[in-house]
Amino acid sequence: MSVLNDLYTNLLQPFGEFAFMRRALVASVALSVSAAPLGVLLSLRRMSLMGDALSHAVLPGVAIGFMVGGLSITAMALGGMLAGMLVVALAGLISRATTLKEDTSLAALYLLALALGVMLIASSGSQRDVLHILFGRALGVDDNGLLLVAGVATVTMLSLAMLYRGLVLETLDPLFLSTQDHGRLSTIGWQQAFLMLVVLNLVAGFQTLGTLMAVGLMVVPAVSARLWWPTLTGQMVLAALQAGLASVAGLLISYQWDTPTGPTIIGCTGVLYALALLLAPDGWLRRYLQPWQAPRHRVG
Repeated sequence: MSVLNDLYTNLLQPFGEFAFMRRALVASVALSVSAAPLGVLLSLRRMSLMGDALSHAVLPGVAIGFMVGGLSITAMALGGMLAGMLVVALAGLISRATTLKEDTSLAALYLLALALGVMLIASSGSQRDVLHILFGRALGVDDNGLLLVAGVATVTMLSLAMLYRGLVLETLDPLFLSTQDHGRLSTIGWQQAFLMLVVLNLVAGFQTLGTLMAVGLMVVPAVSARLWWPTLTGQMVLAALQAGLASVAGLLISYQWDTPTGPTIIGCTGVLYALALLLAPDGWLRRYLQPWQAPRHRVG
């Protein structure tokens, strides 16, 4: 009985007693379910670093929303979404008008956006405000923030369900896509639609994980899932499960040891990634012990 009591006290009691823990749990799990599958597609497209760039690109919009509405989640989310979409559109425009590739122009734009965002926040708020926006405050998620995350998660899952075939074809074989009915929307159009979903999830995640950490819940579980599972749907499901597990563990660790919540959650995804590197079928330990075993055929 003492073991069960200790288990309840350490794992379940915080969520049962405190409303802020329940809100943080629901927001983190909803974000895990919507963002991690997008991370799988990002990694297959070899655009994981682009996701990181986009997470920084939303910062000026968040800063302007903060200057206009204070810590209003609606103002900051709307500003961040508009800024992210503007940076994506500018990067695409620059790549079509010059010889620069889209990832190169995006790298330049996100650095400028990051610098501008920090300057705007620092000029109109305190150092604490800067830290909250950069690194999040999951334990401070309010009802409006929870509705934002839930709404974005719903839109993302419905969009993935409706656009799944086209997004997968555009990721793996864009030439074949152009010959199908899905190809009526250009390859650039499919990519822009996908990047808009990424921006939406980064905006939804900035209050929980911060603009610097939001991409971590999207990318790290996806990379880990690719080591465990060979098929695309399996990777998406496993990435969402790992992101959810890391969120729960990160919230509990943050509550018990008073550590920053966003970095703690991302740290937990890192632990799961390290285990995958060692123990997964495509990980280091299995290949080291069985070097003669042929690698499994998998997507990407």
